[in-house]
Amino acid sequence: MPDLSAVRAALKSQRIETPSWAYGNSGTRFKVFRQEGVPRDPFEKLDDAAQVHAATGAAPVVALHIPWDRVEDYGALRAYAEERGLRLGAINSNVFQDDDFKLGSVTNPDPVVRRKALGHLLECVDIMDATGSRDLKLWFSDGTNYPGQDDIAARQGRLAEALAAVYERLGADQRMLLEYKLFEPAFYATDVPDWGTSYAHCLKLGPKAQVVVDTGHHAPGTNIEFIVAFLLREGKLGGFDFNSRFYADDDLMVGAADPFQLFRIMHEVVKNGGLEPERGVAFMLDQCHNIEAKIPAIIRSVMNVQEATAKALLVDAGALAAAQSAGDVLEANAVLMDAYNTDVRPLLAEVRKEQGLHPDPMAAYRDSGWQQQIATGRVGGEQAGWGA
Repeated sequence: MPDLSAVRAALKSQRIETPSWAYGNSGTRFKVFRQEGVPRDPFEKLDDAAQVHAATGAAPVVALHIPWDRVEDYGALRAYAEERGLRLGAINSNVFQDDDFKLGSVTNPDPVVRRKALGHLLECVDIMDATGSRDLKLWFSDGTNYPGQDDIAARQGRLAEALAAVYERLGADQRMLLEYKLFEPAFYATDVPDWGTSYAHCLKLGPKAQVVVDTGHHAPGTNIEFIVAFLLREGKLGGFDFNSRFYADDDLMVGAADPFQLFRIMHEVVKNGGLEPERGVAFMLDQCHNIEAKIPAIIRSVMNVQEATAKALLVDAGALAAAQSAGDVLEANAVLMDAYNTDVRPLLAEVRKEQGLHPDPMAAYRDSGWQQQIATGRVGGEQAGWGA
C-alpha cells in the first residue's frame, strides 16, 4: 500500500503554473464575452494569480505571453510578482498574429519574414533574462492549407535553422519547450503536428530542448499517456499544457472532458518519476475561459490536477507490478481502478488544513471578497484579452 505520509508530502510540493492570458478575456472565433473585473494589464493579472495561489497553495508560478504581457520594465514586473509570493514562469512567444505570418513565421518562404520571427524569439530570451524565467515555450501556427503550397521538407529545414539559432542564445539554466499541434490554423500540413516531430527536433538540438505536451492537441483516440511515458523515459518531457477538449483544441478546464484520461496521464508521471523536482517537468495550464468566471475556473483546474495526482499517488505500485508480472490482466486493471475510484477530496482537504489553508479552495476564494472588489475597482482602461 502507498505510504500516506509520502503521498501528503508529494501533494504539498506539487506546483502548477497558471497562464496569464487565462485571466483576461478570451473566447472563440465567433465571440469574446467580456466580464467585469478582468485585468487591464500584466500587473493586475498577477494580482489575480496571487488569489489563485492563496486559495490553493499550489500555484505560485505564472506564465507570460509576449507581446500580450509586454511591459517597459520586466524587472519591475518580476519584483511585483515576488512581492505577491509568485514567480514568473514560461515566456510564451507569439509568431502567429501579425499579417506578415500569413504563410508562416520561421518556416515562411520569405527570408525577411523569417528574420522578423527569429528576432521575436530572441527578444523572448532577453525577457527571460530579465524575469528570471527558465522556459521559453514555442508554438508555431506555421503550415500549409493546400497540397503544393510550399515545400514540406524545406519548411522543416527552415524550422531547424531557427530553432538552432534560439537554442544557441539560451543561457545555461534556460530551456526551450517545443509544443506541437495536430492542426489549426494550418489545415493541410502543420509544420510541428505531433510529438514525434517535436521530439526529433529537440533530440537534434540537445539537452536544453524538450517537448511540451498540450493535452488538447491530439487526434481523437490518441493515447496521450503513452507519449508521456515515452518522453519521460527518454528524458525529453519538458512540461504540460493542461486543458480538456471534446472535439478539437477546446481549451476547457483540465479534467472537465475526461478525468479518467487525466488520471492515466498522472499515473505515468508518478510512476516514471515526473513529480521529482530534478526532472524539471512544468505542470502548466493553457486554457480559454469563455463563459465561466476566470479566477474560479483556474482554481477548479488546479484542484482537478491535484485530485488526479492524488489518485495516481494512491496506486498500489507493488500490487500493480505483481499483477503485471503474473500476466493477471484483470487484477492489474483493478489496481488502477481502485485508485481512480477513491474519493481523494477528504485527503486533499486534510493536506490543505495542514498547510494552513482553507480545505475548500473554491469556498476560500468566494469568501475572500476579491471578485466583488475587482468588479467595482477595475473600471476604465482597456481590458486584457487575446492580443492585448
